[in-house]
Amino acid sequence: MSTGRPDILFPLFSGLETLAGVGPKTAKALGALHVEKPRDLLFTLPHSVVDRRRRDTLQGLGPGEIATVSVTVLRHQPPARKGLPYRVYVEDRQIAFQIVFFRGAPRWIEDQLPVGEQRLVSGKIEMYDGQYQMPHPDHILPPENAEDLPGFEPVYPLTAGVTQKVMAKAAEGALTRVPEMEEWVDPALKAREGWPDFSVALSQSHHPLSANEVSATSVARQRLAYDELFAHQITLALARSQVRRGKGYENHGNGRLQSKVLSALPYRPTGAQARAIDEIAADMAEPKRMNRLLMGDVGAGKTLVALMALLVAVEAGGQGAMMAPTEILARQHYKGLQELAAQAGVVLEILTGRDKGRVRADKLAALARGDIHILVGTHALFQDEVVFHDLRLAIIDEQHRFGVHQRLGLSKKGAAVDVLVMTATPIPRSLSLAQYGDMDVSILDEKPPGRTPIKTALSSTDRLDEVVNHLRGPISEGRQAYWVCPLVEESEVVDMIAAEERFKTLRAALGEGEVGLVHGQMPAEEKDRTMAAFSSGELSVLVATTVIEVGVDVPNASIMVIERAEHFGLAQLHQLRGRVGRGAAASTCLLLYKPPLTETGRRRLEILRETEDGFRIAEEDLAMRGAGDVLGTAQSGLPRFRVADLERQSALMALAQSDARKVLHDDPKLETERGRAVRVLLWLMGKDEAIRLISVG
Repeated sequence: MSTGRPDILFPLFSGLETLAGVGPKTAKALGALHVEKPRDLLFTLPHSVVDRRRRDTLQGLGPGEIATVSVTVLRHQPPARKGLPYRVYVEDRQIAFQIVFFRGAPRWIEDQLPVGEQRLVSGKIEMYDGQYQMPHPDHILPPENAEDLPGFEPVYPLTAGVTQKVMAKAAEGALTRVPEMEEWVDPALKAREGWPDFSVALSQSHHPLSANEVSATSVARQRLAYDELFAHQITLALARSQVRRGKGYENHGNGRLQSKVLSALPYRPTGAQARAIDEIAADMAEPKRMNRLLMGDVGAGKTLVALMALLVAVEAGGQGAMMAPTEILARQHYKGLQELAAQAGVVLEILTGRDKGRVRADKLAALARGDIHILVGTHALFQDEVVFHDLRLAIIDEQHRFGVHQRLGLSKKGAAVDVLVMTATPIPRSLSLAQYGDMDVSILDEKPPGRTPIKTALSSTDRLDEVVNHLRGPISEGRQAYWVCPLVEESEVVDMIAAEERFKTLRAALGEGEVGLVHGQMPAEEKDRTMAAFSSGELSVLVATTVIEVGVDVPNASIMVIERAEHFGLAQLHQLRGRVGRGAAASTCLLLYKPPLTETGRRRLEILRETEDGFRIAEEDLAMRGAGDVLGTAQSGLPRFRVADLERQSALMALAQSDARKVLHDDPKLETERGRAVRVLLWLMGKDEAIRLISVG
């Protein structure tokens, strides 16, 4: 079967200049709307409509309303002197009024509105001296062209150099190129939802007959949003089946090592932890490769679940690897896992970029022999020279920065490696389906016993001196505090300067040996030395940029001050707050903001004060900021949707996911009639990588 784009789609993928009314300048301007081909115009839908339905008269309308009436032109009144408007007196069926031009060539105005003739005019009306006026009508048409003006005129998104007229004409041109295509939507689903055919849905969306038809809930838009989400989920499902099709090891744990660790714990795992451990063990025992996401709220105990998964790999006779995004976090994992691994008699080692020469060579040799059971490290673990004896499980922590392609590449390290991705950033359901739809998901939504609630308070930066004075008490009692400096801008260097300034003022106020500093620009050794001094209690206050956002664990630290908290995202504030409340002492998080706060800024900080539930916080964050900002626009994993609305259509996303998985389960190579239609959809939506996955599969 051909793996090239179907011929019927070629007209939709030609240059924009092939459309009537689009020259090179307009084509370039449309790039700002991410419109590069006629196909893109199909999915650039109007966001509102203007009611242009005909009426007999302006009588009874209020200023600011838009009216479309048929008029007879009575007379012209050119301006008596420069700076005055040009007036044209007209009458509809009941009243006379003026059409007013504050600019425009007199000759053009005379041609448009010849005295004694009839014209259809449409525009916003105003009152002046008790008289109706229509300044600069949007449309002036002779009676024979009246049909050119729709009853409801679509309003498109615009950019510099592109008018509504140009946009409407270009979209119209693109619509004429939509070919006849077979249906890819399940017939039962289409009937149940009352969805129109694809081409009808496009036509209705571009020619709305009411304000309701431009809303996301209209059946035509629902249909198009589903098509977009379905194509995305097919792509993810193909990537998933690609991973799962690779023969996996059947990693059967016998529980021997796991039970040693569990019996050494001072508490029992939560129900959520036990459920996740069971789900992962069941996946690992299957002959297919595991591809699972473990999503846990701050402090929900992902480390224990990860260790249990690694022990399954070791019990089955293989090795496990755990990769963290930063060296600080890799060392933290190493420290956290070391004691528990020792209880089970398992050899755990760490490998980072800092291991050099003989030390590194010895570790690599031991790994290749199989003497190291579990290896922790940064992404350096996946360099070519790192060779495992028998890698069965790769765990990637905090990789919400990883797209599906990197995940596919990662699992190639071992012959049939199971992959577990962990994140402590709760992600709303719709986003996790968009981002991780190729994966199975386990969620940790309970806190282990012994974690103390955190009191969250708000304070203005005007009271900074008071805050510093308050710190003296807890510090003299041996407690420790984080002081996180503002995100001045997306620049490590500027953030570093802010952190260095705060470090100096706190050191002057609290004493030379009490305060340490870490930021992203420091050499790794220096950063680690400072972190170690804070962990061991030598330092009382750690001034930091957001490098401590994830995973840093100092149980004695019970105070978190976040300066200029209004600059941070909700999820990030929640992550930072989660660095305290890890010990027995009552913990406090103080959010310092610079007044006056915007309405949204205040709402964000108040949500944090109300709840510690990361999943609720993530949903609120999504509702307030939108999908792109919640995950960060540079996310490789998050696609841009033109029609679908991730904030409001998560149910549609879930439907698209289950449908996509079913289609591929029944027809893995997309060779049936519906399968071939799905291929056309993938080409139409620009999912070329998905087509390649089918052809190599």
